[in-house]
Amino acid sequence: MTEQPGELDRQDPLPAGPGRFLPPPGVIYLDGNSLGPPTPEGLARCRQVLDDWARLGVGGWTDADPPWFSWAERLAAREAGMLLGARPQEVAVTGGTTINLHQLLATFYRPSGRRRKLVADALAFPSDLYALRAHAGDDLVLVPSRDGRIIAGEDVTSALGDDVALLLLSGVLYRSGQLLDIAGLTEAAHAAGALAGWDFCHAIGIVPLELDAWGVDFAVWCNYKYLGAGPGALGGLFVAQRHLGGPPALPGWWGSDKDRQFEMADDFLRAADAGAFQIGTPPILGIAALDGALDVYAEVGMEAVRARSLRLTRFLRERVEAAGLSVVTPTADAARGGHIAVAHPAAARVGRALRDAAVIPDVRPPDIVRLAPHPLYTTYTELATAADTLAAVVAERRWERYPAGRGRVT
Repeated sequence: MTEQPGELDRQDPLPAGPGRFLPPPGVIYLDGNSLGPPTPEGLARCRQVLDDWARLGVGGWTDADPPWFSWAERLAAREAGMLLGARPQEVAVTGGTTINLHQLLATFYRPSGRRRKLVADALAFPSDLYALRAHAGDDLVLVPSRDGRIIAGEDVTSALGDDVALLLLSGVLYRSGQLLDIAGLTEAAHAAGALAGWDFCHAIGIVPLELDAWGVDFAVWCNYKYLGAGPGALGGLFVAQRHLGGPPALPGWWGSDKDRQFEMADDFLRAADAGAFQIGTPPILGIAALDGALDVYAEVGMEAVRARSLRLTRFLRERVEAAGLSVVTPTADAARGGHIAVAHPAAARVGRALRDAAVIPDVRPPDIVRLAPHPLYTTYTELATAADTLAAVVAERRWERYPAGRGRVT
């Protein structure tokens, strides 16, 4: 890419205009794949929730605008069509990623006879691994990485024998940013007689998803990364229509049929849709922040988000590699998520030096600095500055000023 960053900013401006997300002032914020910044709309809705709470008390569940009681269902319908390629009844905005994963593993991982194995990727986020081991124990099969960075699709398919009950993979690997072949691997699991579940934490809001078209059985994700729903905000889950007839393994009162929830029946009166997999009452402030962010996404559309994300990561990769640094994220657009992973043996200390130079990256041990431009608030000029700063930190060995172990990891 030979164009200058300023010219690229004129040719390829922020698609929703400036100020639609609010990263911290005075820095180049490239950590939105860990915690995304808020939107003005989201902050305004959070303030409205606080005002309604003070004004209405418990009446906010029915008398606020919108009523808190049905807000999660409203958001599930928005995410379903806008981000997931799913039907509204297949999606719930609820819980946290690991809670939702436990719920869906308990429901859909049903080892029987010879078919007992649960196949996952060895590079999965640790919390996923904790949940997988809790359910599968010695029947968990982790597909190894050949280089510690990416997972080869053929290694996954080779693990799918007639003893496999379930495949659970990460849509985008959290360290390297590799985007897996979701459709192809789901099809391979089904051909082997197994179900296919996915963790889309690093995919939702940056990669267009088509869960129905791809035949995905179930999925989980968080909403606080690219979608800016706020720290610890609600996650989400998807259950394909064909699986909605059965009960959740972990029932809770918020999974009740909404028309009968306050009958307070001793027996669980489950919702007919994916809402049945909800467990507890949703935190409304996180819902409000997510609702505001989805307004911005609705204006732009996921295809435009993805297209600009690919242009930004391509530009950033070229600048970083031109400085002689090693990028381990796959080059091909079809194999790349939303961030660039730079390998350096002192990654934590490099990350600290970058933060002190007003560039906010993310660090993942043992040796990855992640840089995540967001197509709705990151400019090419910012990326050029960030790449130049990273190059100077490494070339001038500024990272050596920081004691080992003091790097901030988020």
